[in-house]
Amino acid sequence: MREEYDFKESVANPYTKKPYKQITINLDVDVVDYFKASAAETGIPYQRLINLYLAQCVAEGKKLVFA
Repeated sequence: MREEYDFKESVANPYTKKPYKQITINLDVDVVDYFKASAAETGIPYQRLINLYLAQCVAEGKKLVFA
């Protein structure tokens, strides 16, 4: 085994999944209950459903509306 390796010309693995960032977020109870109920119907974890919904908002360029 070498003592040092040269990674100057290495490239990122194109087959790895998109990285996630773990955060703590406070959500209303009814929001969590809604996504948990949807998770029970679809079999997809509720955290994943929340991420999918937020990713869709980003992709569509939705803007927040404050009432």
